[in-house]
Amino acid sequence: MNYNDNITVLKRLFKTYTKKHLKKILLSVFFSVILAGSTASIAWLLDPAVEKIFINKDKTLILLIPVFIILAFIAKGGSLYLAKITMIKVGKLVKEDLQIDLVKTLIKSDTETIDQKHSGKFVSNLTFDAALIENLCSVGILNLFKDFLTLIALMSVMFYQNWKLSIFAIIMIPLASLAAKSLGKRISKVSTEAQEKSGVLNSYLIELLSNHKLIKVFQKEDYETKRSSKFIKDLADRMMKTGIIFVRASPIMETLTGIMIAGIIYYSGSLIISGELGINNFFSFLAAMMLAYQPVRSLATLNITINTGLAAARRILPIIDKKNKIKEISNPLNLNVNKAEIKIINLKFQYNKAEDLVLDNINIDFEGGKMTALVGHSGAGKSTIMNMIPRFFDPEKGDILIDDQSIYNSKLYDLRSNISLVSQETTLFDDTVKNNIIYANLSASDEEINEAIKNSFAEEFINKLPDKLDTIIGENGVRLSGGEKQRLSIARAILKKSKIILLDEATSSLDADTEKKIQDAINFLTQNKTTIVIAHRLSTILNSNKIYVINKGKVIGSGNHEELLKNSDIYKNFYYNQIKKS
Repeated sequence: MNYNDNITVLKRLFKTYTKKHLKKILLSVFFSVILAGSTASIAWLLDPAVEKIFINKDKTLILLIPVFIILAFIAKGGSLYLAKITMIKVGKLVKEDLQIDLVKTLIKSDTETIDQKHSGKFVSNLTFDAALIENLCSVGILNLFKDFLTLIALMSVMFYQNWKLSIFAIIMIPLASLAAKSLGKRISKVSTEAQEKSGVLNSYLIELLSNHKLIKVFQKEDYETKRSSKFIKDLADRMMKTGIIFVRASPIMETLTGIMIAGIIYYSGSLIISGELGINNFFSFLAAMMLAYQPVRSLATLNITINTGLAAARRILPIIDKKNKIKEISNPLNLNVNKAEIKIINLKFQYNKAEDLVLDNINIDFEGGKMTALVGHSGAGKSTIMNMIPRFFDPEKGDILIDDQSIYNSKLYDLRSNISLVSQETTLFDDTVKNNIIYANLSASDEEINEAIKNSFAEEFINKLPDKLDTIIGENGVRLSGGEKQRLSIARAILKKSKIILLDEATSSLDADTEKKIQDAINFLTQNKTTIVIAHRLSTILNSNKIYVINKGKVIGSGNHEELLKNSDIYKNFYYNQIKKS
């Protein structure tokens, strides 16, 4: 889809987000028709008011015409209110649908897509851009119908009173439109800049709050205060420019209106003197023209609202419409996992076409029900191998088989339902202890939950928490210690009861008692499971049934501990470094 084409973007927004609210939009149009008619009737009523009351001094209409004028204003106010609240609802519903679709897309997006963009920028899309599109769909659509219909009705009154004056007044409308078009292009550019600055600020705030301890320990409060001031000022500057451009239309419109009124008075004066225009017709015409000022001004600046909304849509829609690289084949097969034997065959992978291969012709056999360790220097490709198994990334070439079934021909749900991941970067939600554990199995019974807690050795610290299982643990478990977070992560993996365990061991220093509990919990978790572990601890290396040595994206050695000590210099260095640390 060509997101640079405004018509294409408008069609996309209508088809997906506004078409379903067409009844509400048509209802708003109906109220706009009443608004237009009542506004025009106010101007028209001045004709008989001036002629019958002030010129002819007709006492019969001295009460009736003011009553009609009051009724017209009531109709105008009521219809405007109903039209506005109807379109406010439409705008809110469109924003809600957009945000739901965006969040749904982000949840289902490939890991690569999420990694390429800072989370703060996605937050900006969800808030800043969605609000601009809401404004387009509520204020924009409402003003288009309301002001266009009102202008048509008032121009009808103007032409009814005097066509010559009406043509003179109409000349000013194209001038106002040209000015607004120029402003619209400028504000679209500034709006895009403001969104970018909003994304940068959101990204910075997320990092600021995540790294607050680091800021304090390195005494960088003043430094971060200056940085934050810069980001805030940059955004405020762009928002200020947006506001200035918006109000720039006011002096232009006021000037054009002044010119128009001056010209009308000059021209109408000559028509009145010549007897071609009655004083009653002039007052009615003048009232219609003055009432037309608001819709003309609104329509002239409508271009700005449309441009900012479309600019926001061009930023959101590509995210929503982006197709995932990781997807199933057209008719995926069920994946039946028994022994959970995993074979990696001739696997090649690179994150970027311009970069070197991260994995180069990898061949590994993971024996079912056994623990296999991956050993190597940082950046060797160990984590990438692990990420290939649940299909967080797909290779350039090669295959991965589980019990002789290709994972690329199998259902993603089947594949991932058989895998549990325990990472050194423990991920927890700002929720209760219980909800973090049952995330692996929302239908788990209390007995299963208690069993997982017991076998992860988390029971002791959970019972000490103020609300036990119902204790809120804070963002990413901030209220827990490192060891406690790791045990919750293990409890969650135990509860899933999957046959394949991916284990990236934590490297943080723990006291001996906590380390033993975590190791015992891991031993329970991995018992009779196909376990792939990125080994950091000496005990894990020694407990592994087989070890693969990875270096620069290649397997350069494999075997048990004794074999590798004899045959692999890299493994020998790794092992003796572990002995020094222990």
